[in-house]
Amino acid sequence: MRYPIPRIVLTVVLIACHGALAEPPKDRRLGELKDLNGYFGFTPPATLQAWNQRSEFVKRRILVSQGLWPLPERTPMNPVIHGRIDEGDYTIEKVYFESVPGFFVTGSLYRPKNPKGKVPAVVCPHGHWREGRFYDHEKSLPGDIIIGAERFENGGRNHIQARCVTLARLGCVAFAVDMIGYADSKQLSYDLVHRFAKQRPEMNSGNNWGFFSPQAEANLQNVMGLQTWNGIRSIDFLLTLPEVDPKRVAVTGASGGGTQTMLLGAVDDRVALSMPMVMVSTAMQGGCTCENASLLRIGTGNVEFAALFAPKPQIMNCANDWTRELADKGFPQLVDLYKLTGAKNHVKLIRGEHFRHNYNYVTRAQMYQWINQHFKLGHPTPIIEQDFQFRTEDELTVWDEKHPRPESGDAYERRLVKQLTQDSAKQLGKAKFAETYGAAWEVLIDRSLADVGKVEWNLTDKVRDGDVIRMSGTLRNTTHEEELPVLWLYPVQWAGRTAILLSGEGKAGVFDSNGAVREELRSLLAKGVAVVGVDLLMQGDFLKDGEVFSRTRKVENPREFAGFTFGYNDPLLVQRAHDVLTVVSFIDGYNAHGRRNERLDLIALDETTAPIALVARVAAGERIQRLAVNTDGFRFAALQDLQHPAFVPGAVKYGDVPGLIALNAPNATWVGGEKSRDILSAKHVSKGTGGTLTEAVAWLLDR
Repeated sequence: MRYPIPRIVLTVVLIACHGALAEPPKDRRLGELKDLNGYFGFTPPATLQAWNQRSEFVKRRILVSQGLWPLPERTPMNPVIHGRIDEGDYTIEKVYFESVPGFFVTGSLYRPKNPKGKVPAVVCPHGHWREGRFYDHEKSLPGDIIIGAERFENGGRNHIQARCVTLARLGCVAFAVDMIGYADSKQLSYDLVHRFAKQRPEMNSGNNWGFFSPQAEANLQNVMGLQTWNGIRSIDFLLTLPEVDPKRVAVTGASGGGTQTMLLGAVDDRVALSMPMVMVSTAMQGGCTCENASLLRIGTGNVEFAALFAPKPQIMNCANDWTRELADKGFPQLVDLYKLTGAKNHVKLIRGEHFRHNYNYVTRAQMYQWINQHFKLGHPTPIIEQDFQFRTEDELTVWDEKHPRPESGDAYERRLVKQLTQDSAKQLGKAKFAETYGAAWEVLIDRSLADVGKVEWNLTDKVRDGDVIRMSGTLRNTTHEEELPVLWLYPVQWAGRTAILLSGEGKAGVFDSNGAVREELRSLLAKGVAVVGVDLLMQGDFLKDGEVFSRTRKVENPREFAGFTFGYNDPLLVQRAHDVLTVVSFIDGYNAHGRRNERLDLIALDETTAPIALVARVAAGERIQRLAVNTDGFRFAALQDLQHPAFVPGAVKYGDVPGLIALNAPNATWVGGEKSRDILSAKHVSKGTGGTLTEAVAWLLDR
């Protein structure tokens, strides 16, 4: 049977034998990178089933990005409660406990006097107000009172104290928890957690690293994740209190505290009421290093994070900040989502565009109404906040002579990160490999064959060379606006098989130094196997003549934090794996003259493309029947540069190259350049001795 040539009528452009394009590919990814100031819209799915699938994936993305997939061990918290202050109708107590051994969560615990039965509990994270629960806003008070933003002087001085006092007076236990780096939580400094700017060579050791380093990112260890874990453990702590009702747990915070509220509500099913303030937005997503993490907002954003709480009750507000357009952009979609879940009255927006960034009295008053309504507190409405005794830092700090501050500094940071690494390995070791690692890599890869979308073939040149037809052109992924220069070598007598060759040189890797098709590939063509060469993103025709590509782009931000780039954009290696999926999808779905491709193989025999091929094969599964790779001993763990083309956040945590090879099971895989007995003893792995193209082709033809 003769090979079916596509019947495409196009103007033929004369090009060089290697198929070079006259101009760069029209690829969306060559444009500006997305950053935290981009547009983060949300479109609810059409069906509840589709939303359930989508929400499960986004929740998993949050957990993976935070280093919480699987969750760490819930070690003993060893809570200490002391320094009780009796305020008449409520009390304040000083609290600290260990979220992980040796790392302390600190805060103020407000409790109602003489509670009747079980009472609700409210976690109150704060945002970037100076010193958090210690801050004193006294200088701006007159203006706030005049415009109606505040009712009492003390409430305006510290809205965290104000809401905790009123919640306690309403019969709730309220825990004002410190953000890491604020108030009493100084084991990791404010400058490190919230103002990190430059990589620290002394903290980038391959065996003893700190936060923000390439090693930490490769293991998904970030301060945002530690803060999220502190929130989860705060609920654990509150549920140890005998008066707390486990079915009535709420979270509310503003600004950065709003970010914590959304994430905690999304990942912890015990939260029954969520109240994120001045943070739900299609615009700016949170500008601090404590609000960003690699992988977190790729393809999603804060509005969808809020949507994850549906159908449970949720209230939020907007102000004269990045949330000012929420009423028109974002909130209507949240209402539609809540309608889809059958709870259209469970979401509410407090309009406040005339107020600056806040958690002011006007907002707090409606929050009290919301919690009174949904937790059935039974108070007559409206609920009016009353004055209270402002408490200073000296009165509220948890540390004193009997309760000394714990250790801190660089040495402690290294030990903490090492401790997190060990616990992560322990939890992964107990988990089901395919389910846990595979689910994590689904997040890292960020695309499946089902997500590839529509792909079109555009021919630019076609010539016949003996028994082989050579076709050059582009594959245009119209769904994702991506375009790949591709070279196809078709045997006239096609055997229904195709092999994709990945090379560090792109599609030029099909040819030898003399411009002829490589001899090893000619043996494939002689057996009727079509050969495809492709320029992956930033290879071949993506580059200018003589250009050498060695470092990936990063978001225009002077701070050297990976989360500002990889929190919104897929790493280059992952994008190149997407390119492979585009080619696979097109070949897999191609049908001309009634004949489809019967077998598809993938070859990648250099350090640049082998990890790309392994990642793509994990996503494609059995659709790539045979994979031949030469890893040359490559490991993600060896990368010391966040802008290395192969850098992928989380790749080390989830198995590195050995893990990817294991996830390729049970599909047949030929591996060269490896000495690991664990890899080479796997049933689906065939060992390549020299790792050459000759060996790989022989293996493919033999099978």
